[in-house]
Amino acid sequence: MLVENDYEVKKLTSLKVGGKVEKVIFPENLDEFAACLQEYPDAFVCGNLTNTLVSTDGYNGVLILTTKMTNFSIEGTRVQAECGLKGPKLSQSVAEKGLSGLEFMVAFPGTIGGEVFMNAGAHGQMIKDVFIKGQFFDREQNKITTLTKDEMDFSYRTSICQKRNLTVLSAEFELTEKPADEIKAKMKENLDFRHTHQPSLALPNCGSVFRNPEGNSSGRLLEQAGAKSFHIGGARVWENHANFIINDGRATSTDILELMLMMYNSVKEKSGITLMPEVRYLGNKNKKEEDICKILYQNSIKM
Repeated sequence: MLVENDYEVKKLTSLKVGGKVEKVIFPENLDEFAACLQEYPDAFVCGNLTNTLVSTDGYNGVLILTTKMTNFSIEGTRVQAECGLKGPKLSQSVAEKGLSGLEFMVAFPGTIGGEVFMNAGAHGQMIKDVFIKGQFFDREQNKITTLTKDEMDFSYRTSICQKRNLTVLSAEFELTEKPADEIKAKMKENLDFRHTHQPSLALPNCGSVFRNPEGNSSGRLLEQAGAKSFHIGGARVWENHANFIINDGRATSTDILELMLMMYNSVKEKSGITLMPEVRYLGNKNKKEEDICKILYQNSIKM
């Protein structure tokens, strides 16, 4: 099992921001992953750091990355996948078998663990529609447990994982048979939408910054509040969609948090709506970052 100390994590984050992490562990199977969580109960777990802002000052703790846990199997319409498998890889693999239900994943850069954790979804599909059961590590009970769909408490961008501090180990899905051509056409439609409405990862970003309020759109609210013109230091709001932050290569974690606060305040002043961050924060905080996080994350459930 690969273990790195004082690891420069910046190169792995989609935002290209972050300092040294005290210890980074790369488990290769479920047993190693569970053993890591037992040994380091406070470790921060991530797939491929696509929706995480890591402090420029680094993180004095343990980070577990599941990038080596990518096994999956397809038996009939049932699919099992480990938490570190990238969503696009699984989406494309099941499409080749004529299985529908994961077309939305082809446009997401995240992993299966993250998709289940936050009940990811788009274009009329979401995890809760196909999820059957999963294996989880219960941080509070310090043991592996299995939960069915009825026990997951899925809702918009949330699941029981946040409420009970559960870490996704693997998941099982029940998909639907459809003609492969029809499935691939839907996937192309999803990819075309992403290319039009979301920045390429060639522009360092962390995906959607804020969750959509119920019955509304964060992007629309931010645009109405004039956020497309906002920039601080090396961070700016993307000109094509106001719910994305771009790093021009110079941005620090403080720049991005300050920009997030400016966006948050602009919507609150314009519409009275309080936005909740979708991006997670990891690492040491200076005084300014501490103050900003207290505001931005005050209403968020545990991430």
